[in-house]
Amino acid sequence: MQYVKWTAIVVFWAVVLGFLHYTLPQNDVARITDTYEKRVDFGANRMFWTGADGSDTTPGNRDVFFIQTRQGDGDVMVYRNEDTGWGWPPYFKFDSSNLQAIAVDFRSNSESPQWVAIKHYGWRLEFLSIFPNALSIRAVEGPDVTIVPWTAIVILVLLVAIAWAITVRVLRFRRNRIDPVLEDVGESFDSAGNRWSRRRRRIARWFGGGGKG
Repeated sequence: MQYVKWTAIVVFWAVVLGFLHYTLPQNDVARITDTYEKRVDFGANRMFWTGADGSDTTPGNRDVFFIQTRQGDGDVMVYRNEDTGWGWPPYFKFDSSNLQAIAVDFRSNSESPQWVAIKHYGWRLEFLSIFPNALSIRAVEGPDVTIVPWTAIVILVLLVAIAWAITVRVLRFRRNRIDPVLEDVGESFDSAGNRWSRRRRRIARWFGGGGKG
């Protein structure tokens, strides 16, 4: 049972951390090499795309903006540029067309690079054709600039504070309401057990006395 318990705990926290890693905003420093628009057919990876109106994925296919980049270490990264609208994650992004125009303006080559910080969420999984979704783009001084993820830090602090507040209230409710009830039930069982023990001893003595007579 200990293996089952610890397996369940590990799986639970793996799911929570994976969800946070996918959802929380991250920042990449890169050079935009190209931008394009492509017709995408949605398949098994439908859940990783947003809908045409930013709500949820619609069946079939539609055109999606993409941003091609090359990072400071030479690695290539491709981002999709979709509105999140009122859906999840709640970034309320409605300006994918404007962001695509900004990305076009920031295009550069290796001889005269223009480095930008791309805020995004999501993962890049080539074998599933999954792309992170770009949220904003801004110019930075170079590929080695340090960007503090303040948005992610604030969200994590708020989540920890909420979890702590809920835990404190649950423990307080258990201490004030549930534990006294359990103690009363335990005392009732103990009292009933003691009464039964006394009755059993009296019955045993009665039968014992009757046998000797």
